[in-house]
This record gives sequence, structure tokens and C-alpha cells, in this order.
Amino acid sequence: MTDGRTATAGSVSQPPPGTPPGRRARRWAPLAALLGAVVLATAGCQSTTFTRLGLPDPVTKQGQVVVTLWRGSWIAAFAVGAVVWGLILWAVIFHRKRSDRPPRQVRYNLPIEIAYTVVPFIMVGVFFFFTARDENYIDSLTVAKGTPEVTVTVVGYQWSWEFQYPQYTVAGTASAPVTEQGQPWPGRLPVLVIPDNEDVRFNLVSLDVVHSFWVPPFEFKRDVIPGHPNHFMVSPIRTGTFLGHCTEFCGLYHARMLFWVKIVTPSQFRTWISAQQHAQQKSAGSA
Repeated sequence: MTDGRTATAGSVSQPPPGTPPGRRARRWAPLAALLGAVVLATAGCQSTTFTRLGLPDPVTKQGQVVVTLWRGSWIAAFAVGAVVWGLILWAVIFHRKRSDRPPRQVRYNLPIEIAYTVVPFIMVGVFFFFTARDENYIDSLTVAKGTPEVTVTVVGYQWSWEFQYPQYTVAGTASAPVTEQGQPWPGRLPVLVIPDNEDVRFNLVSLDVVHSFWVPPFEFKRDVIPGHPNHFMVSPIRTGTFLGHCTEFCGLYHARMLFWVKIVTPSQFRTWISAQQHAQQKSAGSA
């Protein structure tokens, strides 16, 4: 005879005595903790932060082009990766070894060899087209209006910056331009003021060693080389204040070679220029 505790055929087996309760829950605890950490870390991220894939929010039309190219590069990389991993998994799953007989060989298969050669060339050609197109736009110094509304001469030296506005001279001087200077951090940093919705051209010169002019929301930088003036142009699209850097090691206090960038409205820019002209004229008269 069997008592009522004996399991019948086909019944579900019970866990052996002594099995700690919640074993399955503890097994998934590390994964749940990791998932919770990821959710917590990304809870404060805006959707645009994710879609920019690590780049700062652009403040110029040229920066928007850089972000678009960056996104396209990632999309292309993900697409190529998906195809490659798909083919790998397809080969592993459906063509794994089932016997000692050699698999069907495909060498000297002309269509496959042509595809191996032509497809990479097409991919590289597509990448090159979009890169060259966007690079030409970013490097362009021409505008539909003929000349940019504002030109700024950026002078780099150890270890600060000087910003000159040659279109705006100071009365009572020998055609001296409005000039903004500052000191290395922790002193008063120089301030670069430019208007939004206008084309701004930068002429970069160095008085001593190689520097590099970088404003992160511009999405690109330019070297400042002694004896070799460099140029670029941007079209700001929104106002704000941003921190600029020198990104070429230039000596002992390289890390202190900072500056502020203030993008203001055109009317605010004209008001600032007028105030600088008056202040610098007064300063020149008392010198």
C-alpha cells in the first residue's frame, strides 16, 4: 500500500526538503538590481540627450549638421553590425557541424566574390559622400549676403585669449577695433559676444605657440597656429552662455586658458558694442 504522500505518475515534483524559499527570486535579484540602476541613471536624461549620442546640444547651424552626420554614422554602424551578427548567428544555428562530412564549398563562386568586393565599395562611397558634403558646408566661408554680419579676430597667447571686432572701431584712436581681453582662470575670463541668427566669421591667429579654439556646442574646433591664420564661420541659432577651451597643450597653464561665449540677440549685441566703444574711447583718452 502507499500512503497519501506518495507522488503519482505524471504529478509535478516538489522541491526537496531543505530548499530555501525564494531561491528563484534570489537568482534574478542581481539582474533586477542592474536594471534598476540603469533606469535610475537614465531617469534624468532628456530624449534629445540620447538621440544626440553623447554630443552636446548644438547652438549653430553647422553644429546641427555635425550632429546629423554623427547620428547617420551610428545608424550605418548599427545596420552593418546587425547584418554581420545576423549572418554569424545564421551560420552558427543553421550550419553547425552535424557530421564529419565536409560542408558544401563556395570558393570560386563568382557572384559571391563580386558581392564581397562591390558592397564594401558602395558603403564607403555612401559614407564619403555624406562626409564630404557636410564637411564642405562646415568649412564654407561664403554666405548668401556676400559678407558675414560680424567678423571676430581671435588671438591666442599663453595663456589667454583676445577677441577683436575689426568692423567696429573706437573713436579717438588710430582705427583700433573694439577689443575684449581677460586673464587666465581663476582671473576674469575673456568674454566672446556674438549675435544669434547672423553669420559670424572667426579669424584665428597665435602670438606664440599652437593653440586650439574649441566651444563644445559648436561641435568642432580649429587649431590656432603661429604664422598660419585659420578661419571658420558659424551661424548661431539660439542665445546662451557657454565655456570655451584651448584643447592643444600649450604649456604650464594650458588648463587655465578658458573663455566665455555669450550668444545674444542682435539688438543686445549692438548695445554691447556701443558700450564697449564708449568705454574703450574713454580709457584711451585717459591713457
